[in-house]
Amino acid sequence: MTEATGKPLNPELKAWFEAWATCTQMVLSQIFGHPVTFETPSEALPGADSDLWYTVVAGGALRGEMTLRLPAASGTRLAQKFLQETEPPPAEPSTEHKEALEELLRQIAGQAATALASAAGGEVQFHVAASAAPSWAASATTCLYTRDEAGTPVTIEIQISVALAAALQPRADAQPASAPPPAPAPPPPPPTAASYERLRDVILDVKLRFGSRRMLLRDVLALSAGVVVELDNNLNSPVDLLLDGRVVAQGEVVVVDGNYGLRVTQVLDSVPPS
Repeated sequence: MTEATGKPLNPELKAWFEAWATCTQMVLSQIFGHPVTFETPSEALPGADSDLWYTVVAGGALRGEMTLRLPAASGTRLAQKFLQETEPPPAEPSTEHKEALEELLRQIAGQAATALASAAGGEVQFHVAASAAPSWAASATTCLYTRDEAGTPVTIEIQISVALAAALQPRADAQPASAPPPAPAPPPPPPTAASYERLRDVILDVKLRFGSRRMLLRDVLALSAGVVVELDNNLNSPVDLLLDGRVVAQGEVVVVDGNYGLRVTQVLDSVPPS
């Protein structure tokens, strides 16, 4: 497993990837009916327009995003195993296959959340949803490769965003329990306008979150046109504005020239109170 830059992984990222690999191994072993082992190819997974992308947003003790990318054939094969289908795989995954795959990845994420809680220093939640390719460049990437009993390749690529990689780093002010408290450091100089100027033209993607809901696979498969899915936020709840998985502001939904917009009512402090 290597970083996107080709450098070795630091211990925190390595432990993160290993936890996801172990949990994926456990879940796939259950649906395959035999132990599954992974290889980690040194070469990057080639991209294709048909690739299936899923965004995993971390919440709780850690904040940030990661992605899971699967070739269409790998995604279809996993969905078929999850649904216990025995017929030959179709040329393209059906809607039912994509929904089954998403539920399978949610089960893996649930296992990973439990496994990573102690290392994260608290409860971790993962929200998995189908998505397009991310707009951010990956800080670290790994690839899990195996074959099913028929020899069909199954590959899953995991990419971690810069924000999540930063959240995984140990705090610089952490001290052993027996160490004396450090002398207070002088306050840093205030940032100058010039230090911000070079960042003003950086393009960032922000998202609005109206709410969320966890659903059983049987309920997802029963969805049809006209069905109403109730979210966990009520009508008067503020809408979240997210930047790379972090809530940075809240507000009210408005319509501007026929498009949705957000009237900001609260900007959240990015620095936790001391």
